[in-house]
Amino acid sequence: MRKKAAIILCLILLLAVDSFPASPPTDIIKTDTVTVTIEQQYESVRPGAESAFAIHFQLAKDWHFYASAKTAPGGMNLKLKPSAEKLISFSEPIFPPPIDYFDEFSGQKLDVFSDKFTVFLPFSIEDFQSEAGTSLTVNIDILGAICSKTECRMPDFDRLSAEVKIDITAVMDNPGFALPDLPKASLSTEPAMTGRQADYSALGALILALLAGLSLNIMPCVWPVLPIIVMRLVEQAKQSKGKSVSLGLTFCLGILLFFACLAAANIILQLFYGTVLQWGDPLRIPSFVMLIAFVLIVLALFMFGVFTIVLPSSVAGKSGSQKGYAGAVGMGFLAAILSTPCSFAILAAAFAWAQAQPLPVGTIAIMFIGIGMALPYAILTSIPALLKNIPRPGQWMELFKQAIGFVLLIIAVKLIAALPQVRRMDVLYFAVVLSFCAWMWGSWVGYNTKPVRKWLIRMIAVILAIFAGRVFLPAPTGELIDWQKYDSASIQTALTNGRPVLIKFTADWCLVCQAVDKIVYSREDIAKLLEQKNVLTIKADTTVKDYHATLALKNIYNEPGVPVTVLFTPGKIEPVRWRNMFFADELKSQLDQMTGK
Repeated sequence: MRKKAAIILCLILLLAVDSFPASPPTDIIKTDTVTVTIEQQYESVRPGAESAFAIHFQLAKDWHFYASAKTAPGGMNLKLKPSAEKLISFSEPIFPPPIDYFDEFSGQKLDVFSDKFTVFLPFSIEDFQSEAGTSLTVNIDILGAICSKTECRMPDFDRLSAEVKIDITAVMDNPGFALPDLPKASLSTEPAMTGRQADYSALGALILALLAGLSLNIMPCVWPVLPIIVMRLVEQAKQSKGKSVSLGLTFCLGILLFFACLAAANIILQLFYGTVLQWGDPLRIPSFVMLIAFVLIVLALFMFGVFTIVLPSSVAGKSGSQKGYAGAVGMGFLAAILSTPCSFAILAAAFAWAQAQPLPVGTIAIMFIGIGMALPYAILTSIPALLKNIPRPGQWMELFKQAIGFVLLIIAVKLIAALPQVRRMDVLYFAVVLSFCAWMWGSWVGYNTKPVRKWLIRMIAVILAIFAGRVFLPAPTGELIDWQKYDSASIQTALTNGRPVLIKFTADWCLVCQAVDKIVYSREDIAKLLEQKNVLTIKADTTVKDYHATLALKNIYNEPGVPVTVLFTPGKIEPVRWRNMFFADELKSQLDQMTGK
């Protein structure tokens, strides 16, 4: 009865795959988090012919495999390792397109497989003569970490197996499924990125890059500096045409300088590190995201009139001054930087295409993005008469500035929401203090305020902002706890001597474990209590399945995955266990109840 029930269940799972007709699997792996079945393309295979397996995965809700070794923590992405007798040779597996997954605790964007998906494993049969035919056994090992939002596991999956029937008379014109139509380059151990690739010509791509650069001028992040830019252009129009044009082109040079830096970074990464610079890479760095969010908040306060920006002569571009040219370059560079947090998808597409080309072509394409952004300013400064069409300043401009301030705050909130959860509240607290300091800077002094008092107030504002940064945005530090490697003998000795033991089961590929380190073990009060109570602190690394800690986690502690923290207290038979991330207060309470050294 069990065998019949298993066959019926497999048939139901196969029917759920829309693109493949039903076919009984020859084997099945089933755990509480994933079900894996295997299907053959042909019932029988001729010698010298090609065929394939379809390995179907059905994951439980909220669980996922890491798809790419580049983004998978510890390189623990999903892998298939087939083995068989000599007559069968395998091609690289064909993975489906991954989906984007944002891990809120690490702030990383990952490629994952979730829900229901299929991996194809092509193979070929060596050409040999056998009238009677034969069958060969194929074994497939499945490797990789499987994770949810609160737990990661490194399962020791059973081996999938299938019998390939080889028959010289086999007819192979009615396959059970068809392989996806993918280029040979996509047959690799990495998941195939089968999303639509750019198929436009080089000329079309350069036009796209030019349009992408033009679009940067309407980015909300650039709006705060637009009034300053317009003031510069109007001021330049009052000078001689030669001076106006030279200052305008210098401003454009500042924009191009920023994109030249990007092109240089792309060249260095490709030549020396074998990788590319993605447009969104800086936004995956929490410190960069925080910096941009704070800049946007300060610029929003500027739009609200909380403080004003007094333009120095280097920025105002006084006639004949070399500082005017330096200010023009700096203002252009700043405008380009501010365009990065909220750029449109067209910009990312142009940048991605450029990186896929030979370095000279890619560099030209990246510079075309900068040319597109600088083009309107070059035209306006070359034809000063166009500046006469700019509307006169009035109340509408003030209302428009304030409206832009709210837009900037929305963008800043969105950036803060993308930060790791453990950092968001601290960032918000610091943002409030930073806003208060900006208010002090602009509103506590006036035009007639004595210079000594003005600088004293502003110095206090700066000191307060720095102090708040030290409190709410501490720099990453080393581990506060002296962790020992997992050793069952030392643990047993400590327990025999009545010494408390804390074991932290973790893994390099477990992002939730990293969150535990930040939330629990980075607290100084907990680190001090662990030292005061003479607790033996053990870091049990389960990154690899044959580590001693990995075997102990499964065979001694009967835990399915990480993170797990186990605390042995003298006098108590059963240890206390925590399988979540937010147990710092409970751990502190347990430590407080212990006696000292």
